[in-house]
Amino acid sequence: MLDALFIGIPFLMVFLFFGVGIIGTVFWVWMLIDCAMKEPSEGNDKLIWVIIILFTHLLGALLYFLVRRPKRIQEYGR
Repeated sequence: MLDALFIGIPFLMVFLFFGVGIIGTVFWVWMLIDCAMKEPSEGNDKLIWVIIILFTHLLGALLYFLVRRPKRIQEYGR
C-alpha cells in the first residue's frame, strides 16, 4: 500500500506540472493570436503587445488578457 503511494505521488506531480505547462502554452498562443489578429493597427500598440507577449510568455499573456483585452473589447467591440 505504501509503495503505491510513493509511485502515485510523483506521477501525479509530473502530470500536474506538464498539465499546467500545456495549459499555459495554449493560453499564451491564444493571446498571441488574439493580439495579432484583433488588435487595431493604430500606432505601435499592436507591435508592442506582440513583443511583450512573445518575450514574457505567460506573464505577458496574462497582462494582455487582464489589462489590454478588456479595454480593446470595450473600445472596439471585438
